[in-house]
Amino acid sequence: MLHSSYLEVTIVQSSLYWNSPSQNKSHISQLLSKVTQTDLIVLPELFTTAFSMTAKSETMDGPSILWMSNLSKEKNALILASIRITENRKNYNRLICTFPDGKILSYDKRHLFSLMQEEKYFSSGKNRLIVDYKGWRICPLICYDLRFPVFSRNNEAIDILIYVANWPTSRISHWDKLLTARAIENQVFVVGVNRIGKDGNGVEFNGNSTIIDANGEHLYLAQQKEVVKSVRLNKIDLNLIRQKLPFLKDSDSFTLH
Repeated sequence: MLHSSYLEVTIVQSSLYWNSPSQNKSHISQLLSKVTQTDLIVLPELFTTAFSMTAKSETMDGPSILWMSNLSKEKNALILASIRITENRKNYNRLICTFPDGKILSYDKRHLFSLMQEEKYFSSGKNRLIVDYKGWRICPLICYDLRFPVFSRNNEAIDILIYVANWPTSRISHWDKLLTARAIENQVFVVGVNRIGKDGNGVEFNGNSTIIDANGEHLYLAQQKEVVKSVRLNKIDLNLIRQKLPFLKDSDSFTLH
């Protein structure tokens, strides 16, 4: 795969239909209809159903992953999004990565949101996923993972941390601060993609999807509306930040269990 100093990242901050995969896929297809050139597209957490614990799960050969794969080929882009998946009689909040060449990778949400009893409905993942794409190393994580800095630690030459989320308005200040902290402490670009609107439980979401550089500066910050935004990331700038303040080499070593 070709290496590039630049990566065009497109974030989709959208409202989500409750328990309605067909409506959500149709809506997001419409939102992305004018995107003709990008490298990476990021959708919110559980984009097919919203954060519903009663939604029907799909399989890895189901219609939503097929839709993602077809969209990857159409847009010639890597697509990241989480879906409710059943495998070996267990349910997972699974982040799916579909590539233009048809390859599929996945990561199961490690930290399940106990406040909503997510652990009663999903099984926890164990391992991070590092995606190598066009010379960039990308670590995609899911919502509640953001609160646990050890799991986000840049100990594997990561360039971009991505968080897909259904993060409510009531705690949006935490989202803003934690995303910025993850960027600074790991010297990476951080991409956070959240939803907007009200879900089937009456929970409000106001977005604040963002792209942050390794200095903690916002390259883009969405407001409370649906938006599709593309931002070009520059690895030369990233490397300069790391060279000027090379503290990653002094990080504590650890083994994650």
